[in-house]
Amino acid sequence: MAYVLGIDIGNTSTVAAVARHRDGHWGHPEPVALHPGPGPLPSTLLLSTDGTFTLGEGDESERTARGVLSRVGDDVPLLLAGERYRPETLVALLAAHVVDQVHGARGAPAEMIVLSHPASWGRYRCDLLHNALWDYGLGAVTLLPRTVTVAEGHAARGFAGGVAAVYALGGGTFETALVRRNARDRYETVGVPATLTRLGGADFDEALAGHVRSVLARDLATAGPGARTALRQLPVECERAKRELTVGSQTDVALSLPTGPVRVPVTRLEFEELIRPAVQATVELLSQAVRAADLAPAQLDGVLLAGGASRVPLVAELLATAGFPVETAPDPQNTAAAGAAAAGTRILSPRPLPAGPPPPAGPPATVGTPAALATASVGSVARTAGPPVGPADDLTPREEPPPRPPIRYPPLDLPKRSRRKLARNRGHEG
Repeated sequence: MAYVLGIDIGNTSTVAAVARHRDGHWGHPEPVALHPGPGPLPSTLLLSTDGTFTLGEGDESERTARGVLSRVGDDVPLLLAGERYRPETLVALLAAHVVDQVHGARGAPAEMIVLSHPASWGRYRCDLLHNALWDYGLGAVTLLPRTVTVAEGHAARGFAGGVAAVYALGGGTFETALVRRNARDRYETVGVPATLTRLGGADFDEALAGHVRSVLARDLATAGPGARTALRQLPVECERAKRELTVGSQTDVALSLPTGPVRVPVTRLEFEELIRPAVQATVELLSQAVRAADLAPAQLDGVLLAGGASRVPLVAELLATAGFPVETAPDPQNTAAAGAAAAGTRILSPRPLPAGPPPPAGPPATVGTPAALATASVGSVARTAGPPVGPADDLTPREEPPPRPPIRYPPLDLPKRSRRKLARNRGHEG
């Protein structure tokens, strides 16, 4: 059965969704499980001693790569066990793994692959990622800004607004921007996206961990050196507690100290007070973007929530207090991937233009800035590396990319030609 694959790679997790073609039309996007465990696939790569990569939970050693997406475009490569790796190569490795997983599960390649990227990216970082994707045989992947894929994800669920704001709060970053429906009934980013690169759900976990360490200060001192081992489980426990507090009013953070098990009760109100300044900073950044467009919160058709950390009830509460109409989703962590898949179906089978005048254009887009270069609407296709492609609406490269060997999981084999490429890169950078 034909399908479109949407992928959203974040700094902390990777998710995917597929939209299948049946009975003559494209169905609604559905999430895809990418690994046997619960939750999304962690965007973490662990370099094994034999030079292969394993995806999933890593450790704190020098062989673990985390947050690689935010490093794309850096002049300094990642250093893993003394070896240099380009961040875009590791992001492409994650994408290739997702493609292989879905291909293997469905027995056929996708009709189209759409990958979301941070809305703040310009052409330089998009081209870096395209070059890396080409090396993995993924030269025809379409890149779209995450603000667009989030809007398309909400539209796939029935949101019909003309002008909205995207509020994307992930594990390690926050980004917001205005989006609007254009004359082709497709969403595009308006103006300059605003980003906080070091704020997300992981910071909420750390705020809770700091609270727990403060409460257990005497117990930790009594436990001696063994407390360090026990504290290694604290981030996992705090992440679990955060999830439980999104639906419940109280939970416990449990640790096993050398002196015995301990539990720290935490209420939702206590947790929200710990993270309130960070959440308030995201709301203020969104408000600034709206004011810069000469709009008031009530003039938006909605604020579209996305990202796992946006589940925290305080997010919707503070947005509503600021006068914003809030649009939620059952699983905001999958919204961008679902929107990427939905966007792909619309590119393959464009909807007819609505009758009558086009919807309001909203505020004018910023032109001539680096952020404007990142502005894209559904249907636009970023240029691929390697052989040139045709016009923007031509999705077929003039030359097929080189074949890519299958990837094992786990461990994940780096294809030989990519090893040679990495070796050449290390030689040039040395």
